[in-house]
Amino acid sequence: PAKGVNMKTTVTTFELEKETKNTVRYNETPDEGVAPVVNTIYIQKHALGKTAPQNIKVTVEETK
Repeated sequence: PAKGVNMKTTVTTFELEKETKNTVRYNETPDEGVAPVVNTIYIQKHALGKTAPQNIKVTVEETK
């Protein structure tokens, strides 16, 4: 499909799975029966502040 055609904004939640030296790995926690959109996301520790949150919310949307 053409870029952005039928793309809807998606908000999904993640739960902390593992911390590495410089990053935190989060696993998506979709509603029951709903396929994951992102699945796994890595975020640099410096972007999360002093303590990495246990749960985060991510929005996926088209940019213009």
